[in-house]
Amino acid sequence: MAELSFTVNGRAQALTVDTGTPLLWVLREQLAMTGTKFGCGMGLCGACTVHVDGNPVRSCSYPVELVNGRDITTIEGLATAEDSLHPVQQAWLEMSVPQCGYCQSGQVMSAAALLESNKTPSDDDIDAAMAGNICRCGTYPRIRKAIHRAAELAVQYYQPVDTATEAKS
Repeated sequence: MAELSFTVNGRAQALTVDTGTPLLWVLREQLAMTGTKFGCGMGLCGACTVHVDGNPVRSCSYPVELVNGRDITTIEGLATAEDSLHPVQQAWLEMSVPQCGYCQSGQVMSAAALLESNKTPSDDDIDAAMAGNICRCGTYPRIRKAIHRAAELAVQYYQPVDTATEAKS
């Protein structure tokens, strides 16, 4: 057992946990954040993807001891404002991506990480970045379209138009 401190979706957390515990279980069981899903338990399907310091990781096989002092973002904290969605979430809705929905939080988190590093990904870039996320329903074509749409939406999300300044000019 060790006391660990980290942030989850911008909120400081201090927990005493068994250091070998996978991050997923700390999120779901101790912090009651159930948006991140358990899939394979071996880091192979991507359903459990979260961001640690902005990088996608498979939380089912990521020991919680590695997050000490770091920032974690889950699907619950992906959008930066309560009244708006992250561009990937918005695009997912517009393109009706989810079918059963089980893998979708991991898919969204991987797509958001891709767009952080590549603002205009090609189909090949998307296929490479999303290759570790498995969807049993086969929504891959809709996922690819949604990521392209999210890239368009992200321009507005990260550089919002200042309508007051625009109206004066």
